[in-house]
Amino acid sequence: MRAPGWQAWLEAPVLGNPLLQWLGAAAVFLLALLAVLLAQRIVLRASAGEGFVALQVRRTRWLLVAVPALYLGSLLLQTPVRGHLLLRTAAIVAVLLQVALWASTAIDFWVTRQRRRRLQEDPSSATLIGALNVVLKLGLWAVLVLLALDNLGVNVTALVAGLGVGGIAVALALQNILGDLFAALAIGLDKPFAIGDTIQVDDLIGTVETVGLKTTRLRSLSGEQLIFANGDLLKSRVRNHRRMSERRAVIAFGVELETPPERLAEVPPLLRRVIEAQPSVRFERAHLKGVARGSLDFEAVYFVLTPDYGIHMDRQQEIQLELLRGLAAAGIRLADASRTVVNANLAPQR
Repeated sequence: MRAPGWQAWLEAPVLGNPLLQWLGAAAVFLLALLAVLLAQRIVLRASAGEGFVALQVRRTRWLLVAVPALYLGSLLLQTPVRGHLLLRTAAIVAVLLQVALWASTAIDFWVTRQRRRRLQEDPSSATLIGALNVVLKLGLWAVLVLLALDNLGVNVTALVAGLGVGGIAVALALQNILGDLFAALAIGLDKPFAIGDTIQVDDLIGTVETVGLKTTRLRSLSGEQLIFANGDLLKSRVRNHRRMSERRAVIAFGVELETPPERLAEVPPLLRRVIEAQPSVRFERAHLKGVARGSLDFEAVYFVLTPDYGIHMDRQQEIQLELLRGLAAAGIRLADASRTVVNANLAPQR
């Protein structure tokens, strides 16, 4: 008995496979895509479009999903061995690329969260997080590329050996760049300074804005941006002003040579009284330092018990004003720096 027309139509061969199998393969392909689309909708709605999972869903690429779905559908068909292997390889590469996108997004998400937390708790470690971001991504993509090449039939062992030899040559050519990269890691691990610290490198002073993989950027006191290579920065003597617990200050001045000794003896106690009268200041010492060509020189040392530069200047101003008032009240005159002193008792030298 002859089969009905529609059944014969479904069994009609198309490119070596019955039409029914082609329909089944198309159904598997569409169901896989619809399942992914439905899962995306459910996840985005449940998470209100925010959070780590929602971020991963947005990073899903339809092309990379369609290739594995196409391979699943092809399993219902009788395909040539070469075509089957080609679809299988394409599906594996697509899956690896999608996994790489998800893993890269996960790294960015983790780095962003860690950087925010570190900036609040320990700003100096934020540098290390930024460097780790690049290192982790490089390692991730290197592994996935090797896996993809292995599935494409490339001899990965020979390739890795070749890359090792080539890597040495590249490292020698890029030693300055790599030196700055490892210097960035050293800054993150050793933490000599952090973002927001005011540091001094040689005679340049600025506030750290960013610590990159190659350079560190400072904002100077006069407003311009200072850029240092990380390798050069670690070789320099860096002064971190933010980590000062207190500031040391020195007052040096000279009085006239004609000042009587009894008046000179009043100057150190006057300095002590003036300095100790200021809040948040610790007196260290005050002495007649020596006899100069045209003056009798005094020196006083004190500490401002805060690293704040504004407070330091306020205390210095008040101390100097009170000192001038005290010297004037005692009848002690400051030496004139432009004054020439001539000793008539000395015979001219020949």
